[in-house]
Amino acid sequence: MLKKKVCLMWLVCAVLIFGLSGSSLAALGGKELDTEKIAVNFAREVARGSYNIVSTEELKSWIDQKKDMLIVDTMPYEDSYKKQHVPGAVPFEFPIPEVTSLDDKTKAAYEKLLGPNKDRLIVIYCGFTKCTRSHNGAMWAVRLGYKNVYRYPGGIKGWMEADYPVDKVK
Repeated sequence: MLKKKVCLMWLVCAVLIFGLSGSSLAALGGKELDTEKIAVNFAREVARGSYNIVSTEELKSWIDQKKDMLIVDTMPYEDSYKKQHVPGAVPFEFPIPEVTSLDDKTKAAYEKLLGPNKDRLIVIYCGFTKCTRSHNGAMWAVRLGYKNVYRYPGGIKGWMEADYPVDKVK
């Protein structure tokens, strides 16, 4: 357990170092306290959610390897998913505030989307690192018994900044 937490913290640091460099850091005004706040909030969400995280490059590699996985886009369908999403992703919208409970209808719909295989590789993302929609999706997948759940914090913004292809709904 300690080894997992140490690895997780190193991964969180790496994501933040690479994810908040250049133009992203400039957008924050280059203030270390702003970066720290994002890092601490993200680390706490990951700890509360008990899920794993995956970087942009790792996710692209998994897609290229054609790994058997489900990718879930938690952004609003009309405003985001329809316009651009990670190739192969399916939509399931979550709100931004942390979701402490799901009604039976939403829970059943989410379980149906995730499927019966509780060991399946599941990757959940939203717009960007500070967006908590992906936290909600990943946390609820874990709460529903799924064991191989990853949050992709870079989201569609990180994906596009890496110049990776996106799909659109026609």
